[in-house]
Amino acid sequence: MGALDLKFLKQKVEPLLTRMDYLLRETGLGLRRGGWMNWAAISTVTVLLFLFGLSLQASWQVEGLLEQVGSQVEVSVYLQPGIPAAPLRLQVANLPQVAEVEVISKDQAWAELLADLGAEATMQDLGGNPLVDELKVKAQNSEVVPKLAEQLMQMPGVGSVQYLDEALKHLEKLSQGLSWIGFTVTIVLTVTALSVITTTIRLIVMARRYEIEVMQLVGATTTWIYLPFVLQGVAFGLIGGAIAWSFIAATQRFAAHLLSQQPNFMQLLANGLRLSLLELLMVPLILLSFGALVGLVGSLLAVRRFALR
Repeated sequence: MGALDLKFLKQKVEPLLTRMDYLLRETGLGLRRGGWMNWAAISTVTVLLFLFGLSLQASWQVEGLLEQVGSQVEVSVYLQPGIPAAPLRLQVANLPQVAEVEVISKDQAWAELLADLGAEATMQDLGGNPLVDELKVKAQNSEVVPKLAEQLMQMPGVGSVQYLDEALKHLEKLSQGLSWIGFTVTIVLTVTALSVITTTIRLIVMARRYEIEVMQLVGATTTWIYLPFVLQGVAFGLIGGAIAWSFIAATQRFAAHLLSQQPNFMQLLANGLRLSLLELLMVPLILLSFGALVGLVGSLLAVRRFALR
């Protein structure tokens, strides 16, 4: 690279660095001068993002639990008397919604029943073996269980089909309820955060109105004057997002510690509620992005009235 190229690059880079330095210094100065007003805005954004993050994670966890429970839900297929289960097993296993098929013969079911009733129970006492062959079918996920049950019921030789649909319905209602609650809380707190950020930025702009008048007199553009205030609003959102994420992470660790000390059922539930690696990485990114967006919109609303004068 020649001397002319270096000189040209220096002429392009130095003004950019000077502008960046000015914007950063002015943004930091505004944050220092804001005092408790800044913390009011940041705390409001933190509460918003903390509840939003918890709601988002809860919806993901319930969906994961719903999928896990659905994959473990066994559809019990009872065949008609005299119909063997082995020939039907292959046909059921080939269905795309089926994850696993287990054959329970009537003799096996009868032996288990006698063991539960006690050694004194005999086939003569109970009048013979009235049971039928059974297929225990595990679905791929909870959403396909009702449709799968209908398909199984239409197969020849099938007498009845049973599955625990009530548990799935309750989990689905819980997921929908959490989504609506989270959406409502997010909307209300977003409006509150926007109001607080807008008011805070307006007060800061009014406190520096003499500096702004001087900058206008020397020919500074409107964008150049008010951009630091916009960046200050974005900083509110980023700081609030970082604090909210730290609170959410601490809450998760505390909840995981409590569940680890509980019985096996609670530990199994905790495994179903565990987030994937991708979801864990997405949470801070979503919180920071949402916080920056709220701060940006709030600060733009604040400076818009002054900029249009």
